[in-house]
Amino acid sequence: MGSLFDETSNGLTSFQTPGKIITSKAAIVWGPGEPFVIEEVQVDPPQKMEVRIKILFTSVCHTDLSAWKGENEAHRAYPRILGHEAAGVVESVGEGVLDMREGDHVIPIFSGECGHCVYCKSEKTNLCETFRVNPLKKVMINDGKSRFSSRDGQPIYHFLNTSTFSEYTVLDSACVVKIHPEAPLKTMTLLSCGVSTGLGAAWNTANVQAGSTIAIFGLGSVGLAVAEGARARGASKIIGIDINPNKYVTAQSMGVTDFINPNDLDQPVHEKILEMTGGVDYSFECAGNLDVLREAFLSTHDGWGLTIILGIHPSPRMLPFHPMEFFDGRKLIGSVFGDFKGKTQLPGFVDECMRGVVNLDGFITHELPFTKINEAFQLLLDGKSLRCLLLL
Repeated sequence: MGSLFDETSNGLTSFQTPGKIITSKAAIVWGPGEPFVIEEVQVDPPQKMEVRIKILFTSVCHTDLSAWKGENEAHRAYPRILGHEAAGVVESVGEGVLDMREGDHVIPIFSGECGHCVYCKSEKTNLCETFRVNPLKKVMINDGKSRFSSRDGQPIYHFLNTSTFSEYTVLDSACVVKIHPEAPLKTMTLLSCGVSTGLGAAWNTANVQAGSTIAIFGLGSVGLAVAEGARARGASKIIGIDINPNKYVTAQSMGVTDFINPNDLDQPVHEKILEMTGGVDYSFECAGNLDVLREAFLSTHDGWGLTIILGIHPSPRMLPFHPMEFFDGRKLIGSVFGDFKGKTQLPGFVDECMRGVVNLDGFITHELPFTKINEAFQLLLDGKSLRCLLLL
């Protein structure tokens, strides 16, 4: 396929395709656990308040892994284009989109912000009434149809408001964030999900203060982003808990001061943490496991400990707590996208990253061409990668 865009003299990208259907390479999953198939798809132009973007970088997250496996039967929809962590350039905008134009550098967000609903206007939540994360959503809101189709006209479903495993994708403008034109898109990819989720949980949800003690259960990208955020805030002790001993070296570089492998203990993890600290101020559950969640809760300090849930829990089991346990002063809360309001707050976070407040480079452990997406998923399955960046 020939180039569909050119660089102009002022550095912006000029496309030749606005208003036209684009033929794009995409990684399609046709059934739970089936290998991704790279195929050509038709990508329709954006409709009212929609944006079509050219994806330059995308990466694989555990949420993609869970959807690919089809762990939650209610969320299954095939054929589908997964992917939600990416960075790219605006190719064209639909009617009514005023905050972006062709050539702008952007990152997609799975938890959108319309800016007008009662939720977006509230300082108490980062959710949007219409564009919040919704794993059941598989078509666009405007007309209830997909913007993707196969060469023979079969609809291909959207995923998490984004569908970034494609050279071109169409999103609601509420789910696209314009960022600084000089921000490196390669690392900005990480802000679409993992880093914003973890670091935001430390900064926004917990509001970690200097001298705080932290326990992080699960040292994947989200957990390490929590550590990076806690380190930047001056936490005095950051305890990382993971059953993979190879995680410790990387965790140390991102601020983890102590490491616990539950398999090496002859006692529950929370008892060990209580011995070390008397109870941490904040614990973060990043594993998606209810037994781990209970350990995280019990590891916090009696009277004021706060546990933040970040893991995705496909299990039908309910929370493993008795109501009376909350009368000891410990609290439990969930956090979506690190409590960032995407369109209004993420550009400021991008600026902080550009100033070096956060180390993003350490999160990218592998880089592969987009056509090797199945290898990227295997790396994540084997626990060998934090983020594998796919180059389109």
